[in-house]
Amino acid sequence: PRMSVNEERTVTVQDILEDEELQEAYAVLAGSDPDNCSYPQGYVKRQAVFACNTCTPRGVEPAGLCLACTNHCHDGHDIFELYTKRNFRCDCGNSKFGVLRCQLSPGKDRQNDKNHYNHNFHGCYCTCDRPYPDTEDQVNEDMIQCIICEDWYHPRHLGCTVEDSEELQEMVCETCMNKAPFLWTYATHIAEPPMVKVSPCKGEVEINVEEDKEPEDKRRDEPCMNGGEGSSTSPSWLRELKTQGLERVREGAVFWPYHWRAKLCTCVSCKRAYVDAGVQFLLDESDTVLAYENRGTIEQGTASLDSLLMSSLSTLDRVQQLEIVYQFNEMQTELMAFLRQIADEGKVVTAEAIHQFFGELMSRKRRQMNS
Repeated sequence: PRMSVNEERTVTVQDILEDEELQEAYAVLAGSDPDNCSYPQGYVKRQAVFACNTCTPRGVEPAGLCLACTNHCHDGHDIFELYTKRNFRCDCGNSKFGVLRCQLSPGKDRQNDKNHYNHNFHGCYCTCDRPYPDTEDQVNEDMIQCIICEDWYHPRHLGCTVEDSEELQEMVCETCMNKAPFLWTYATHIAEPPMVKVSPCKGEVEINVEEDKEPEDKRRDEPCMNGGEGSSTSPSWLRELKTQGLERVREGAVFWPYHWRAKLCTCVSCKRAYVDAGVQFLLDESDTVLAYENRGTIEQGTASLDSLLMSSLSTLDRVQQLEIVYQFNEMQTELMAFLRQIADEGKVVTAEAIHQFFGELMSRKRRQMNS
């Protein structure tokens, strides 16, 4: 995800339809409830999070707010928009806010001990610890979020060439790569840029990193990259990288393509390594910001479909209304199941996928009518 500067102005539906940045902002907010505090849900898997510079300025303990509390309890305050955070519980009105009490969910614990905070909650970002937007910064560039520490970075401070590609959806900063060093091995194969370096005592080796062609039963007893036995998920290219001593230069941030998480080994040994490094969420493809945004877009799309249906029914008689409602609900149920499956897998909802869905739906309807 990237953070962009936008001037404050009135936003219309047409603006959202025509402006890609507004669409992204809309998707982030659409995934969170604007009216009900998220605190009763516990530590929410992913939600839009804000910080109040009026109530918790720099120098005091950091605290985070859900979208609803930002709108209702902190209206008119100086707010920092933090995009989304994982496994976060709303702090509004707890002990960090002194006499202020949450108007939406007042019965909260004094603190949320499992929340994770960084300098973003005081309006600072990147290794340069500067605000965003920064009036003193002469370089106007978008910031990019690390998917592990969830801090935001200026591209010029990432220590690598930043590729402008729609296929590269997630970034891990150098600090987080070193906290989970096994990721460097994966980066040799699937990250960008695909740099491969051999140690001086090794010769150049051509590695076929396309789809693993080995049969499942042949792979079953092979050791994975972390030395665990019994892995059926460690592909041949990964074992060959380890055997041949191939590695990537361990410098700078790393950019990852769609579905790279699906390539992570899931043997017991590797799962322990993910837990030890605090990155076990990487195995959950629904953890991605893309999956969160897709879910929000789907929910808002459902509301739009309902509104369209109600306006159309007013022109029909009662029998026609019942028939249309029945068919619409059946179609909507199937469509929502289809879209949620795509969202949970962290995939993008493409025009081709939608056309395929409706094509198959129409084929089923025709078969039913002809039977």
